[in-house]
Amino acid sequence: MEQTAGERPRRRQARGERRIVQLLEAAASVFCATGYTAASTNAIAREAGVSPGTLYQFFPNKEAIAIELSDRLMHEMRETYGEALRPIAPETPLEEAVAAAVDRFVDFNCRHPVFFALMHGPDVPGAMAQEHDALHAALIDRVEALLTPFLPDARTEEIARTSRMCVGIYKGGLELILAHEGAERAAYVQELKNVLFRYLEPLLTDSYPLGV
Repeated sequence: MEQTAGERPRRRQARGERRIVQLLEAAASVFCATGYTAASTNAIAREAGVSPGTLYQFFPNKEAIAIELSDRLMHEMRETYGEALRPIAPETPLEEAVAAAVDRFVDFNCRHPVFFALMHGPDVPGAMAQEHDALHAALIDRVEALLTPFLPDARTEEIARTSRMCVGIYKGGLELILAHEGAERAAYVQELKNVLFRYLEPLLTDSYPLGV
């Protein structure tokens, strides 16, 4: 059956989106393997199985690829924040709440290791660095909002300090987690949960009704 005029552009758009996804997946692989600075558009095209000319139909340079990739990942990461840092039900044990949050964050980063490679590398493009700083600030705000009801006597600056320490502990642990695989990775995930729980448990003892 002959396609209508409206169907043809939609099909072209769908093919274009599939090609973009293919290129972004290839870029993620290259960035993880070599880092951002050493990566090249030729290497990304080769990984995607296309010519450099095809790549340039969609992206003018390596930075544009990295920015598009990070934009998509940051959108998903913000959704992960929403899931991982939902308000805690009063009856939820602290250890369980910490474990659930860590599992969601670690799952995201293990599925998308390029996020850590790009966001924490020494050569992040300026636009991505700004986005990462905003994302980092949003994460700290969410942790502060989560902790505030359980620290009613703490000063604002104390809660902010505790929140920053939690995020710092998580990021340090995540680097170790991503450097290992299999049973050893699982062991580091559990270590991260233990460290966060043991840090928070004394602070929340007077306020947290269960799990302490």
